[in-house]
Amino acid sequence: MRTQSVTVAPDVDLVVDVWDTVRGEGVRQASVPFVLVHGLASNARLWDGVACSLAERGQPAVTVDLRGHGRSAKPDGPYDMATVADDVAAVIRALDLDRPVVAGQSWGGNVVLELALREPALVRGVVCVDGGWLEPCASFTSWEACRETLAPPRLAGLHRDEIEAYIRSAHGDWPESGIEGALANFEVREDGTIAPWLTFDRHMAVLQGLWDHRPSEIYPRIDVPVLLVPADTGEHSRTGDKREGVRLATASLPRVRERWFTGDHDIHAQHPVELADVMLEHVASGFLA
Repeated sequence: MRTQSVTVAPDVDLVVDVWDTVRGEGVRQASVPFVLVHGLASNARLWDGVACSLAERGQPAVTVDLRGHGRSAKPDGPYDMATVADDVAAVIRALDLDRPVVAGQSWGGNVVLELALREPALVRGVVCVDGGWLEPCASFTSWEACRETLAPPRLAGLHRDEIEAYIRSAHGDWPESGIEGALANFEVREDGTIAPWLTFDRHMAVLQGLWDHRPSEIYPRIDVPVLLVPADTGEHSRTGDKREGVRLATASLPRVRERWFTGDHDIHAQHPVELADVMLEHVASGFLA
């Protein structure tokens, strides 16, 4: 894996990790590039396990820290969905990727769906991992109610050891790549305390962009194949709402398939090899082609 910087807008550089292919005995599938996009307040490292699994099977992968997140530039704005989708398009062009499959998790699922709408010739298909159908304006009566409910916890100042202990206790079945990816959501200060790379104000700006996004209105205009990968987290009411959202998306998207997982919201961190398997299965079948 090698790391580089890509300029996507004036004074906005994004850090990307490029996972070169490892073609060995048993690799039969033609090479297809993948771009892997993280969720809100997350970072590229949550995709490490998936990217490594893809590369080991001969498929090049790129993971990216989106604006405001991780190691990338942190402008005051904008953070609307169109701008972030255009950033991903700029990465694809800068790296000269040949119609990659673009996968996004949670908020990132909405980002890649918007990318498919805006740049259909640039991608061969998108994968929405427990996201893509997120439409908080349908769940809250106002932006104020949404903001109050979904505002992030104030974690700055906690010690890194506390954060690591919590992550390990909450996600005992995650591989080490997922644990390390979750820890990479935070800057570690000299005194051992942490702060989220995505500041509170920028988090709220991203959330505002999600509030303004209307995936239900763009489903019929998505011309590329869409693979929906929702997670049944075992939370009855939330999973019920999710099933309705996925049902509406499946009914409206012109070319769509779905594959459910049982597990955490961060399926890509919890089950990276299995998720890579599902994506490669849909490339091999010709759906994501």
